[in-house]
Amino acid sequence: MSAEPSSLQALIDDALAATPPGRTVWVALSGGLDSSLLLTLAVEASRRHPRPLRALHVHHGLQAAADDFECHCRELCERLGVSLCVEWVNVEVSSGEGLEGAARRARYAAFARCVGEGDTLWLAQHRDDQAETFLLAALRGAGLRGLAAMPVEREQAGARLARPWLGVSRAALEAEAARRALAWVEDPSNAETHQDRNFLRHRVMPVLARRWPEASASLARSAELAGEADGLLDEFASEDLARLGGNPGCLAVDALQAFSAPRCRLLIRHCLSRQGLPAPPARRLDSLLDQLEARRDAEVRVAWSGGEARIWRKTLYLMAPPVSLPPDWRGEWDGRSPLVTPLGEFRMGLVREDGSPARLTLAPRLGGEHLRLPGRGARDLKRVLQERGVPPWERARAWVVWQGECVVAVGGPAGWLALAEGWRAP
Repeated sequence: MSAEPSSLQALIDDALAATPPGRTVWVALSGGLDSSLLLTLAVEASRRHPRPLRALHVHHGLQAAADDFECHCRELCERLGVSLCVEWVNVEVSSGEGLEGAARRARYAAFARCVGEGDTLWLAQHRDDQAETFLLAALRGAGLRGLAAMPVEREQAGARLARPWLGVSRAALEAEAARRALAWVEDPSNAETHQDRNFLRHRVMPVLARRWPEASASLARSAELAGEADGLLDEFASEDLARLGGNPGCLAVDALQAFSAPRCRLLIRHCLSRQGLPAPPARRLDSLLDQLEARRDAEVRVAWSGGEARIWRKTLYLMAPPVSLPPDWRGEWDGRSPLVTPLGEFRMGLVREDGSPARLTLAPRLGGEHLRLPGRGARDLKRVLQERGVPPWERARAWVVWQGECVVAVGGPAGWLALAEGWRAP
């Protein structure tokens, strides 16, 4: 059942009291009814449960009215005595994920930039939003994770995202706003029905509600049950991963072949989620499972937006798309100090065994290099990496350390792969 207007303040009081003292609570403030009411009640709750309270407004810049949203947010925060942070974002409408998806991604990136580790961000989505999200997921043919819609809370980059309104109907929020004579701004795009969510809200949900008055509550309840089932499956997948060694980026193909196809799909999605990577589309995942039978010396690669899988020597590797150093990049290095590279800061160390200073150059591997190994003499670098079991894609993006015309080390993201005679890691 939805919360009655008289209980909304108690709901927010309880949510604020449950947050750790001293940690900042942020309210995502769009300027609409839901978030304006949420901030108003949060301020009242903070008088009884003191917590640092701030508001965060994301300016998408997608319409002329966006400046009006920001003005309203500033006026409301000034009136309530709340500090406001305004984040301007660039929505990549050509990204292929649609306007709503691109705006959502930009918004959550702004949240991650502003909300500190250990802080809490409150989002104002309510029960009707949850019902719409569930229907949209069902119409896309989503699995349990998609049907679970929006969680009441989750972690993002060390911060906690929470939705105190998720069990509250839009009607209850409207009644409370009217009782308080609350002012807010209406997004003119909310009345347009060419966007999927607005079409459901204005054309579909009213029809469902006339036939089934509790449609919104029932759909939200289905999302909650889907979330419980998804959580249970995640526990099962965690147990499978532990039995296979616990490394979400590296799975034995023989062990996977002993699983049913649904169990394999579940485990692979779980491993990708553990690494913060997107799951592949269903057909791409099925294609990957079909290739588990590839011969041992085959190099299988299945890629999708934001991730890829490779099979090599009967092992399945799940990873982000590998990034290599530009072929013409060179970096001068003393072997000890951090070195800034196009891929980030390089912090490994390399010194002579006799302790004498070194002037080194870090460069990408181009092929044809040789390395003098202790007790083995000069060896082709490609052969050295093969002998040490380095996967082909890691060999291709290895970086090489030179002293003058001699290669003295080769390394990869996980550390040194081989060191020349007379050199060691400090």
